[in-house]
Order: sequence, then C-alpha cells, then structure tokens
Amino acid sequence: MFRSIKVRDYMNREAVTLSPETHLFQAIDILLTNRLCSAPVVDASGSLVGVLSESDCLRGILSGAYFEESCGTVRSLMSEVVETIDADADILKVAEHFVTHRRRRLPVTEQGRLVGQISRRDLLRVLKNYNDHGAPRR
Repeated sequence: MFRSIKVRDYMNREAVTLSPETHLFQAIDILLTNRLCSAPVVDASGSLVGVLSESDCLRGILSGAYFEESCGTVRSLMSEVVETIDADADILKVAEHFVTHRRRRLPVTEQGRLVGQISRRDLLRVLKNYNDHGAPRR
C-alpha cells in the first residue's frame, strides 16, 4: 500500500540551498534564518555537489581562528559525499533510510540534480493522513 506513494509526491520543492562560493558567515546566516542544521550545496546548473552542516561551519570557524585567517567559502568546508534519495523512490524506502541512518531530512535528486528535500516530519504527515483518511493527501 505505501509502496505506491512516491517521494516526489510529498517532498518539499522549495529547498533552501547554498552555492559553493558563498562565504561561511553568509551561509551561517542562511542556516540560522531558516532554522536549519544543514543545507544542500548546488552548482550553477542545479547539480547537488555537497552539503554544509553546523559541524562544518564550526570546523571552519575554529580553523580560521587557530590559523588567524579567513574562514573561507562553503566549497572549502562542505561534505562532498551526500546521501540522497531518488524522487521516484517509495515512501517505505525513505522510512527505512531514516531509521537506519538517523537522518532528519534527505536531498531528493533526479539524474544528479536537486529537485527537493523530504524530512521525517513530511513522512510522518503522509502516514498520519493515510491512517486518518485511508489515502495519503498532500
């Protein structure tokens, strides 16, 4: 029953993203303003190239303070290995990933391009709607 529900139907298409060229403190401001603990990093073509986390930001600040230099850009601090989920994956695959890897959200991709994000909260909303109404609603 849940295998017919696809990630693309419930993902957030308005993901807050960062550019690799964004200065660290500008990126921190974006994270704080949007109450995020991390954000996907996309290049000019929309391809997902990394993710910047709070820990990456702290590492950059500490490194900059220690070596008395500029903290740099997102590119120099982001994690380039990013766990993603395909837009056509079913909701159960996302649930398994969240339980196994203890992530809060996953970038959603199609052919390497970021098309949105899905969170544990999005998933819970789908499952609750299904329970309440017999079929998921957006």
